[in-house]
Amino acid sequence: MGTLAEEIFSYKLGRPVSAGEIVIVDVDHVMSHDTTSPLAIQAFRKLTGERGGRVFDSARAHIVFDHIVPAATVAAATLQRDIRGFAREQGIQILQEGICHQVMPERGFVAPGEIIVGADSHTCTYGALGAFATGMGSTDIGVAYATGRSWFRVPETINVRLTGQLQPGVYVKDVTLELVRRIGVDGANYRALEYSGSLVESLSISERFTLCNMAIEMGAKTGLVAPDATTEAWLRGRVNRSYPMLQPQNPRYERVVEVDVSDLSPLIACPPDVNNVVPVEQVEHIQIDQVFLGTCTNGRLDDLAIAASILRGRTIHPNTRMVVIPASREVYLEALRLGYIETFIQAGASVGTPGCGPCIGRHFGVLGPGERALTTMNRNFTGRMGDPTAEIYLGSPATVAATAITGHITDPRQFLA
Repeated sequence: MGTLAEEIFSYKLGRPVSAGEIVIVDVDHVMSHDTTSPLAIQAFRKLTGERGGRVFDSARAHIVFDHIVPAATVAAATLQRDIRGFAREQGIQILQEGICHQVMPERGFVAPGEIIVGADSHTCTYGALGAFATGMGSTDIGVAYATGRSWFRVPETINVRLTGQLQPGVYVKDVTLELVRRIGVDGANYRALEYSGSLVESLSISERFTLCNMAIEMGAKTGLVAPDATTEAWLRGRVNRSYPMLQPQNPRYERVVEVDVSDLSPLIACPPDVNNVVPVEQVEHIQIDQVFLGTCTNGRLDDLAIAASILRGRTIHPNTRMVVIPASREVYLEALRLGYIETFIQAGASVGTPGCGPCIGRHFGVLGPGERALTTMNRNFTGRMGDPTAEIYLGSPATVAATAITGHITDPRQFLA
């Protein structure tokens, strides 16, 4: 009887588990990507011997190429070559079809009640499907590749109850920024954020991904939404195995954060911290050199649809450039079919290969000295997109699209009237 996090660990261990306990658990899936796999492989080799050791299960070990795809430097190409050699040796399929946090759920590697570890902090995204998913360092992932197990301190839980209705022009990204503002970048350290309330119940899986994706921006171990009929509908045709529809049972939360979203306006996170959040009206005078639509936070089909609806028939401001990167091949193909990609290209945007792109400042949209970007990313740390003197602002897909048209941070509601 407990929070959703406690229920998942209790289910996996076959006994009641409470927050604060140290447990060792069999994990369901292990993931690393092109920039974290090399260190994970080193740890795996040290644990199992230089050659001959085998991963715990090649069908549940996943390597995704997404951070620097296609390879932008000789160093990146060399690392990817070496990772491919390890994958061939171990019988692991390398997935090169988009961002790991989009591809893993799309490919059916996430289901309710499962425990998933990944060598990337935004692995917490998968909690939108009722799984306990968390990011770990590459050494821990190397151990998980070898043993299929990992240790955890079962986290305390903060319940985030979201009620009310979003006004036109306000989106779940705005809600998420408001939560980071209220809770702070370290206000949920090693906690589980369990999202509930009438708003959450009405959200699509894509919108729930956005909520859970940014749990780590508050220091959380994971973000969680209890599975429901919406979850089952999204998983149909993706997951063929049985899974439990676990729910919190008489939970004891560390605290409850209640937010009525009805009065929220579009929000902007200003550099250099994600919790430096203000209403869009306060920063509309700021000129923007580049906008970026994409990432594991807001690169899904509904995000592209929102931006395309604003950009259709319009062109990007001559002093602003726009980068669009769909989160996965599946998203890209559907966006092509629906005409969104054509809309972006006609407006003057550059559309890239599914992946992380400029989110980590490696390629396809790196910022120069003193430049400013407005993006749908989850982080605006100094130097993240390139030069350390560049500035990064965060907003919703609608705000990014509106800003692309005007050349300065813009309230998207004027384009939705």
